[in-house]
Amino acid sequence: RTTKMAKGSGLTKPMKLSPELAEVVGKKEASRSECIKQLWAYIKKHNLQDPENKQFFKPDKKMAKVFGEEKIRAFSMAKFIGAHL
Repeated sequence: RTTKMAKGSGLTKPMKLSPELAEVVGKKEASRSECIKQLWAYIKKHNLQDPENKQFFKPDKKMAKVFGEEKIRAFSMAKFIGAHL
């Protein structure tokens, strides 16, 4: 038995993004899951993953406005973007 999320609720609900997050993601409105997806694309495009430990990334100047730390564990990304949704 599988359950499906209702469109427009929970992780799929589009939300207005802060200007800082919108600058990185490239959209003014997106769902939480879409933000995470776009952040990963940005990290990979700009080669921001730590080469020694791929679980971490180093934010560039644009991402530092959202994350505010030097080295971030990728799995804690959602915690940081919560304030920007």
